[in-house]
Amino acid sequence: MNQQFDYIIVGGGSGGCVVAGRLSEDPNVSVCVLEAGGHGDGMVVKVPTGSVAMLPTKINNWAFDTVPQAGLNGRIGYQPRGKMLGGSSAINAMVYIRGHRSDYDHWASLGNGGWSYDDVLPYFRLSEHNERFDNAWHGRNGPLNVSDLRSDNPFQARYLEAARQAGLPLTDDFNGPQQEGIGIYQVTQKQGERWSAARAYLHPHIGRRANLTVETHAQVRRILFEGRRAVGVEVLQNGTVRTLRARREVVLAAGALQTPQLLMLSGVGPAQELARLGIQAVQHLPGVGRNLQDHPDFVFGYSARSLDTIGVSLGGGVRMLGEILRFRRERRGMLTTNFAEGGGFLKTRPELEAPDIQLHFVVAMVDNHARRMRLGHGFSCHVCLLRPRSRGAVTLRSNDPLAAPLIDPAFFDDPRDVEDMVAGFKITRGLMQTPALAKWATRDLFTSHVKTDDDIRAILRQRTDTVYHPVGTCRMGQDEMAVVDPQLRVHGLDGLRVVDASIMPTLIGGNTNAPTIMIGEKAVDLIRGVSRVTSGTREEAEAAVAKSAIHHQETRHATT
Repeated sequence: MNQQFDYIIVGGGSGGCVVAGRLSEDPNVSVCVLEAGGHGDGMVVKVPTGSVAMLPTKINNWAFDTVPQAGLNGRIGYQPRGKMLGGSSAINAMVYIRGHRSDYDHWASLGNGGWSYDDVLPYFRLSEHNERFDNAWHGRNGPLNVSDLRSDNPFQARYLEAARQAGLPLTDDFNGPQQEGIGIYQVTQKQGERWSAARAYLHPHIGRRANLTVETHAQVRRILFEGRRAVGVEVLQNGTVRTLRARREVVLAAGALQTPQLLMLSGVGPAQELARLGIQAVQHLPGVGRNLQDHPDFVFGYSARSLDTIGVSLGGGVRMLGEILRFRRERRGMLTTNFAEGGGFLKTRPELEAPDIQLHFVVAMVDNHARRMRLGHGFSCHVCLLRPRSRGAVTLRSNDPLAAPLIDPAFFDDPRDVEDMVAGFKITRGLMQTPALAKWATRDLFTSHVKTDDDIRAILRQRTDTVYHPVGTCRMGQDEMAVVDPQLRVHGLDGLRVVDASIMPTLIGGNTNAPTIMIGEKAVDLIRGVSRVTSGTREEAEAAVAKSAIHHQETRHATT
């Protein structure tokens, strides 16, 4: 391995893949990616259903635990994180969601200029190749393939019919002008295979760009400084510790749990806490590791006799053999499912500006993050709180770089989060009890005894956990608790930037992978000092959609 590069990127996850792929487009710039896991190109990654092998295990997964959660009856929670090129985009449910306009406008209102919805929408479009939508909200030329599901599961139609029966609105595009409603998710897939950030931005260029070096099974132990400038990293690979130097910048993209850990191990963080662990402070930044936010999530589960759901049975096994053959022939069918096929963004109170709960309708039984398997078949529905008030933290367990950090999401630390989840519970149960779904359910696995609001609160504390969206631990801002500025540069230091979900000041209302990829795209322009986009406006978007709708109508009339 060379010892010197223009840019060293720590972490080959969603943010790191984007930055590495884009920066290495310039042949005059040398880029090195350091990833603690493997290459991320095996069939367990490519086949969408492979997530059920990775999410509950340590296959391509850091599989962290939380500290005991007081708000969850002292239970220890689970925090899976992708450990390979592609990061969590290589183990997740592939749901393509950006969040709500108000999320980004809120970031901008906190003093983060350039991060309003109109500012970031062009970067979402720049990253995206959407197979179905071609309008002002979507892109057609980006590396990240976004498609409709190819699972053709009949439960999609049953779920939408249930929404109609429950009187809930429907939407065809959660990322368009109207997020609110029930619908079917688009996914980061291409021709029925998972399209991780690595497949989109990195894999096509490995071995083809002389200026791009990608090192796997390489765990960074600390960032090296000369004065207040980051000049390189110390990395452990194959039992050997070596030093790599960065001529221009070190880019941290290790994620919301490990980026703050690495900063603190390197002497950047709360000085008193670092001193307690014998770490010499390079820069006192009290906000490092604070402000952890995650979506608390509850899962309804129902047994069903239908073989349209994924489960463990003799009949299901026979069907799966046919589905394997179909996948090999067509890249369609049950093996292309992302499990969480149906979705929804709903308001618990009509006066809210934006939906505050999100649903994931799953064509399988889900119990304890798939770590508990049940015989038979069934379906599930997640409900999560989109903008929790509780704030947790990531702190160091020790000064050992190989030790897992202490992770405290502080779920339900704010009692108002519980009350919002009670409202979300009632809405979701109402949907699941409609005739369209109830006729397929043979048993309510978790909530049949729940009658009162106190019962709901009790079951929420008993069974709530993460839906895998930790953010905020190196938040962007201008105040004393901010870690990076709006250009993603670490406050008080030179040559060091953070490009991952940790920079989010507040948790966005939705899945966090697409926003992390957007952050990567925007970071590339911030690093280069050259913009590849022009800021869009609501008026332009609405005019473009109106024009598209008129064209569609004219085309339809012409062909009938």
